[in-house]
Amino acid sequence: MNERLLVSPEVADALTQGIPVVALETSILGQGLPPPHNLKAARGCEAAIREEGGAPATVAVLDGRLRVGLSDAELERIAAGSVKVSTRDLGPAMARGSAGAATVAATMRAAAMAGIRFLATGGIGGIHRGHPEDQSADLVELARSPVAVFCAGAKIILDLRLTVERLESLGIPVLGYGCDEFPAFYSRHSGCPVSARVDGSAEAARTLGAAWDTGVRGIVVAIPPPAELEGAEEMARRAVADERDLAGADVTPRLLARMAELSGGRSLDLNVDLVV
Repeated sequence: MNERLLVSPEVADALTQGIPVVALETSILGQGLPPPHNLKAARGCEAAIREEGGAPATVAVLDGRLRVGLSDAELERIAAGSVKVSTRDLGPAMARGSAGAATVAATMRAAAMAGIRFLATGGIGGIHRGHPEDQSADLVELARSPVAVFCAGAKIILDLRLTVERLESLGIPVLGYGCDEFPAFYSRHSGCPVSARVDGSAEAARTLGAAWDTGVRGIVVAIPPPAELEGAEEMARRAVADERDLAGADVTPRLLARMAELSGGRSLDLNVDLVV
């Protein structure tokens, strides 16, 4: 195995025993949510996976290595202060010994290196509204790494139509888990159809296996958000309108901060509920 990759004993044992392993990103821990909501979300995701009989594999850069599976103390290190790390940043972050919070793209890369097929996150990146040149590395990595990303669609800050079109052009299947429409993070409705619908875990597993057998790499499995989160959609749209000129890596943290301001902090709890 690559000497730069360090897999925790829990994750290594699970992979050996055939226990389902789910990779988790840490950008929400390092930059996406403020304390204490960030650690609450990270710990909640890990607990939810363990409760279902799986093993969480939270990904980050620490002490010069790409880590797959973190202790609680290591989660706290990322929460206390870390840089956002996408695929392009992995080498520099490891060389400098930085504490790096992994994006979805970086987490996909780590998962593929470790032999992990599943990743869970709130929403993938895509193409930003008004900035079609600003394309998330998540889309590129989906075309490279054989990992299924389970999410509530793409973040509402994005141009969802262009994002779905880009996924199609990259040959990335978008499976709707019990839905025909690509979710819009807080909302079940975007107006964009998925490429195929799957009903239940058995059909999803068969479809993923068949796709991978044909050489398909990344796959998006879109799961509608809980109905009680629908009320957050308008709040998110107001935040997008207020910050419409933003582009680049700071977009998501700025918009989450604006939503928290507009909601008096209620949006932070909603984000935790969505992710977990």
